[in-house]
Amino acid sequence: MLSVLLTTIGLALPAGLNAWIPLLALALADRLTNQIELAEPYDMISSTPGIIVILMLLPIELLADKLPGVDHVSDVIHTFIRPLVGAFIGAAVADASQDLNVYVAALLGLGGAASTHTAKMSTRPVITVSTGGVGNPIASMIEDLIATVASVIAIFLPFLLLLMLPALGILLYWAWRRLRRGSARLRSLAARSG
Repeated sequence: MLSVLLTTIGLALPAGLNAWIPLLALALADRLTNQIELAEPYDMISSTPGIIVILMLLPIELLADKLPGVDHVSDVIHTFIRPLVGAFIGAAVADASQDLNVYVAALLGLGGAASTHTAKMSTRPVITVSTGGVGNPIASMIEDLIATVASVIAIFLPFLLLLMLPALGILLYWAWRRLRRGSARLRSLAARSG
């Protein structure tokens, strides 16, 4: 059960950064490996049309998230999508394993994706202001890398998440505090000059 819980959380959290990376990882794991075997109706994502749809949506989010201003609009739109993808992932993983209640897993997935998405939405404007938009594509690439690595680890080495999640939480908290201090300094300078 712990493995299923870690896989659920390990896929849901990155869904808050990018909805399609962990969904694609789950679909490919079902389609190409014996690691996860999704049952109906969840296996629709690993069908050829399901993978094609995910592959069509993924580049849209990848590109939009790297453009200052457009990334904020994308985040607003994804406020509804990312938590729902997290819930779907949670339910799909729990249903495949039969070790965790599907509704509990869906709520965990929803909450995990929503919390990561909220953190992303609150830090991205600070990055935009403090770097003049130059940091947005860099932050986006880091988020994509985290989402990809976390998704692969969640599927193939879920127990490694016991070490990674606390470390990532500390790192994100540290980065958030630095960004907030930088933003406060910028506001202070703007107030003095204005």
